[in-house]
Amino acid sequence: MINVASLLIFTVTLAIGQALFKKVGIAMRGLPLGEGMLAVAREPALYGALALYGGATLLWIWILSRVPLSQAYPWVAVGAAVVPLLGWYLFGERITPVFWLGVALIVVGIVLVQYGAQRV
Repeated sequence: MINVASLLIFTVTLAIGQALFKKVGIAMRGLPLGEGMLAVAREPALYGALALYGGATLLWIWILSRVPLSQAYPWVAVGAAVVPLLGWYLFGERITPVFWLGVALIVVGIVLVQYGAQRV
């Protein structure tokens, strides 16, 4: 159970990092490259995202010391569901019905991978 919890924490951490990167991207929207890079450097969300990614990387290494890569890596796909939800909630981005079908397929795939790993 600790493996599933740590994988979920890892995935959510990456998703939050992506939302912070989007916030940084919005801060530089419409600016010329040089000014945009200066705006990015002044954006606290950039440093928060980088810190989250650093922590997630260390957690990922710890996870891989306990879980086979073939079982752990599909959890990265959960981010493909969580990140767009954050985009919708935080930035008003549009989510289509096809998105929900994709999420359902991702969830089914992860359940199958986890179930298959338990059977070996």
